[in-house]
Amino acid sequence: MTATPRTDEARPGDALVRAGGIIFIVGAIATLVTMAPLFLDMDPFPSYAWAVCMLMGVGFAVSAAGVLRGIAAQRRAAQAAQTAR
Repeated sequence: MTATPRTDEARPGDALVRAGGIIFIVGAIATLVTMAPLFLDMDPFPSYAWAVCMLMGVGFAVSAAGVLRGIAAQRRAAQAAQTAR
């Protein structure tokens, strides 16, 4: 009998994936807001506003770290179950 986590249990890396998703969304919204003046014939935003757009990449990296953490935890659990046999 194998111990599988329930679907409502938090697994390793889940918090990182959620946080990365939120950071990515903030960066995507910042990108839309920063690009809007280019299409609406307005003065462009200062460079620090463009730096906020980099949050998209940061959010992607944080989410990827969460996925890799979850993979590592599953691999350790599988190895532990294999050696327990």
